[in-house]
Amino acid sequence: MDKIIVIDYGSQYNELIVRRLRDLNVESYMYPSTFSYEEALKIKDLKGIILSGGFDSVSNSSLSFNEDLLKLNVPILGICYGMELLSFYLKGKINKAKNSEYGRSLINVDNNSLIFKALPRSFNVWMSHSDSVSFEDEPNLKIIAKNQNNEVVGFSYKDNLYGLLFHPEVNNTDFSKEIFLNFISICNAKREYKMDNFVDLMVKEIKEEVGNKKVILGLSGGVDSAVCALLLHKAIGDQLISVFIDHGLNRKFEKEELEERFVKKLHLNVLIRDFSELFLDRLSGVTDPEEKRKIIGKTFIDCFTKVSNEFSDVSFLAQGTLYTDIVESGKGGISKVIKSHHNVGGLPKDLKFKLIEPLKTLYKDQVREIGKLLGLDEEFLYRQPFPGPGLGIRVIGEITKEKLDILKDADYILRSEVKTNHLDNSIWQYFCVLTNIKTVGVMGDNRTYNYALSIRCVTSIDGMTADFYRMDYDILAKIANRIVNEVKGINRILYDVTSKPPSTIEYE
Repeated sequence: MDKIIVIDYGSQYNELIVRRLRDLNVESYMYPSTFSYEEALKIKDLKGIILSGGFDSVSNSSLSFNEDLLKLNVPILGICYGMELLSFYLKGKINKAKNSEYGRSLINVDNNSLIFKALPRSFNVWMSHSDSVSFEDEPNLKIIAKNQNNEVVGFSYKDNLYGLLFHPEVNNTDFSKEIFLNFISICNAKREYKMDNFVDLMVKEIKEEVGNKKVILGLSGGVDSAVCALLLHKAIGDQLISVFIDHGLNRKFEKEELEERFVKKLHLNVLIRDFSELFLDRLSGVTDPEEKRKIIGKTFIDCFTKVSNEFSDVSFLAQGTLYTDIVESGKGGISKVIKSHHNVGGLPKDLKFKLIEPLKTLYKDQVREIGKLLGLDEEFLYRQPFPGPGLGIRVIGEITKEKLDILKDADYILRSEVKTNHLDNSIWQYFCVLTNIKTVGVMGDNRTYNYALSIRCVTSIDGMTADFYRMDYDILAKIANRIVNEVKGINRILYDVTSKPPSTIEYE
């Protein structure tokens, strides 16, 4: 199949570029910034190259553009830092911008340019940069986009090199899909990549790697681990050992719902083991979010190790890791660490298992698409995303059983009301966070000094960016009233109205 590859310069959004191309049925893969011309020659049917954004400035970075790639004679698109690299190659000037641009910004474009073909002359895009770019007169170079300050945010060179200072891969950019379709057209790439091809490829790879050994999988009850389990079961059948570790950090009735869905409905063999006391003991007195995640990750592995000793030939540990986990943990190329996910940054160095992570290049919506192909029902596929560390990262500060019980009851009320009011298809993720703040209140004419609870509801597609959900005030008031009246230990409700970025979806 025709391919458009992405060169990684470290942006938090870089894998989204691969995503956008695959969503548009073009095969795509990411390569490091050291990717060479000789390596490129080995890629069959290479039709184009995209240079990703990055977290640094060209003026003080050691990362450079490999000019030998121009000899491939394929179109190249530079995004943000990638545009700066191409600009530097074309003798442009890279300076510190008078005003940094972060978030939505209106731009004006030349829609005679092929990259903006059939688009309006003005639309909003997602910016994340602090540099400006300027050029001397160059007959083969055209300025094709400017921002409201009349600064250059897009150029083309000989209709073969393109630079965009904004991020078309982010959903917050208007006409994101159309921009990528235009670049695919410029590359003359055929759109033949499909998700069912991914399933076939993964099944084949899993069979070849596992052979006749056994695989142990941590089944959390969430979509990611469920799809991972079904994919593995399709490949290796009864060689898969699915284990539900009850760490005491689950939502209310989580274990009961898991037994109903996976054992009774999907007929998977699931071992259920209660290690809740061990987790709470190891987390006692711990308040730092990174330390929590790593303790939870290490304890998970210890529990899996103990369970795996009940069997022979267990050589592999499977996880439903997604690419968002890897990027935020600083493992996606050269991306900065945002937070260590227990299944990435929390894994011990002396892990005795070999990891199998068949979903690690995918995002949540892609995992749901695979789930459909594997026969999972819609109700389950659009179930709430739930972090691997569970409520351990939704209790701010030290984790205690008392705090967990308070949070479980409050979160259950929120989820019940969201479902009752038919909002579960409108909100991508919704949950409660027990803050470490106590506030004064009045109940029954008596003074209270109880916890403040935060409610987080966001809309998103892939989890890389998110916006807070504008909930109807009457519904929000009912939720708040129920929690305060029904859950002992809470006397104040907060509603989170920040987006991602600058915040993350989870608090820790």
